[in-house]
Amino acid sequence: MRVRSNVVASQYDLHAEFGGVVPEIASRAHLERILPVMRKAIDEAGVRMDDIVAVAAGVRPGLIGSLLVGSTAAKALAWARMMPFYAIDHVAAHLFAGMLRPADAVGPAVKPAFPALGLVVSGGHTSLFRLESESECALIGRTIDDAVGEALDKAAHMLGLPHPGGPNLERCAVGGDPNALRFASPQLPNPLDFSLSGLKTKLLYEVRGVPQGRGAQTTFARSNADLTEERRRDLAASFQHAAFMQVMQRLSRAVDLPSEASAPRTLFVGGGVVANQVLRDALAQWSQARDIALVVPEQRYCVDNAA
Repeated sequence: MRVRSNVVASQYDLHAEFGGVVPEIASRAHLERILPVMRKAIDEAGVRMDDIVAVAAGVRPGLIGSLLVGSTAAKALAWARMMPFYAIDHVAAHLFAGMLRPADAVGPAVKPAFPALGLVVSGGHTSLFRLESESECALIGRTIDDAVGEALDKAAHMLGLPHPGGPNLERCAVGGDPNALRFASPQLPNPLDFSLSGLKTKLLYEVRGVPQGRGAQTTFARSNADLTEERRRDLAASFQHAAFMQVMQRLSRAVDLPSEASAPRTLFVGGGVVANQVLRDALAQWSQARDIALVVPEQRYCVDNAA
């Protein structure tokens, strides 16, 4: 699948002061920017409206206001031009983002082999899938609390790092000791599920101490301002390592657990967190060691965008 244009209207500046995405602000910004973005995408693709034969948009899951803006604009265009509209599950779309190729790519596209595993790691979702084909997808593991991306953002906030948390945590972790703080691996009824809440609690207590009091009267002995820069780097590296090792552990279990199903031949990965180079390297090493083909998107196609 070739990408003729990829126009993204970032909102990092709008949410920075809040330390995370505010749904109402996000949807209003979508409403203001959607038509200029659509026009620019068509212009950069070098096509005319008459050349377009169908329209697609993400409709679920996610922030309802933002999804409504995008899907309504896409439906209106499809209706006005009498074209078919395709409603897309945006998490499922992340799985196949690795199939996207720039318009100037040479050579034939790689056809993935099935059965396969699928992994989505983003700010709102952390899910593991079993795929028998491009249209047969079963959820086999999911987070029972925070998504990995959300946990990385919250860890960055605990460490006093600015928004966007995940990328800044990755930068802070460079040169840090990933074994400076050890985290326990959660034991869950479904061994393929994820849980990040315990990691966050461990980091909070390490940074600020055990809380005293309850509710509005809760106090802490320390703050992130008391951290040395070396300790901040070590804690960032340790938290990132623990979160990603949990992901790799679940992938290994999905392959190693006794099953009558055929062994996976391909691993599809997607989601904003897959832009993290540490995770990309871990996925590449894991796939190579198990002789499983890795389909991973370019970093520009990892975060949410129409492509």
